[in-house]
Amino acid sequence: MNYTLNIKGRLFSLKEPVVMGILNCTPDSFFAGSRKQTEKEIADRANEIVAQGGKIIDVGAFSTRPGADEVSEEEEMRRLRHALPVVRREQPDVPVSVDTYRPEVARMAVEEYGADIINDVSEGGITGIVDKPLEEHYDVEAETDDKFKNYPAIFRMMGRLKVPYILMSVQGNLHDMLINFSKEVQQLRDLHVKDIILDPGYGFGKTQEENFAILRGQRKLEVMGLPILAGLSRKRLIWKTLDITADEALNGTTVVNTLALLNGAAILRVHDVREAVQATKIMSNVKC
Repeated sequence: MNYTLNIKGRLFSLKEPVVMGILNCTPDSFFAGSRKQTEKEIADRANEIVAQGGKIIDVGAFSTRPGADEVSEEEEMRRLRHALPVVRREQPDVPVSVDTYRPEVARMAVEEYGADIINDVSEGGITGIVDKPLEEHYDVEAETDDKFKNYPAIFRMMGRLKVPYILMSVQGNLHDMLINFSKEVQQLRDLHVKDIILDPGYGFGKTQEENFAILRGQRKLEVMGLPILAGLSRKRLIWKTLDITADEALNGTTVVNTLALLNGAAILRVHDVREAVQATKIMSNVKC
């Protein structure tokens, strides 16, 4: 489908699938090769993503891997304040996504550093880090009618920020996922959030079997009429199935990325940009 995103008044085309490259400014992301902390490491990674064909840079400052340590809001902001100026300096014309579920972090990233997209892994605040309920409560100033006061805080913040939003599901099956997405997308529309991307949330609140069942049926999400992002890169569902490590999961990642493209993905969120771009180019020529 010929989706587009409005990024600061420019139309960003998803007519052909695009690759979002991961830049983790964290010390503990599950794939060690993705951890970038010094200014040089961050700059080199931003440039590498673009040089290898990535169209979006996704910056994360809080690991959501299973068993990850809690990171305070202040520390998450500190890391982003270190990384985002470097990414902007190196790649001023490339859309930057910020991976956070915290409304105030989202506001800081957009209002202080011009982040273009917010990538929320909590499904609007249902969870924080993987499989852990989000206990923090935010009193976000609602700039809309009081009838929206019970909507998720991150949704109300997105209504204020007016940038594209990635809504990721933590549901374990497509039936529940579609029910929740329908309600959540309507709430976002009520708040005048226009550009919404759906992420099935592979690896979040799902068993191995559930992950693969959702991947097989991913195209059913197209009923929502919104672009789909697939984040499968080097995840447990790959390396556990193959009895290998995340460091050895590149080949398996390419396989599942191809399956995601076959099943309607418009964006691939990956560690290995070059290989994912090659997969999208081949799939664009096959036109399945």
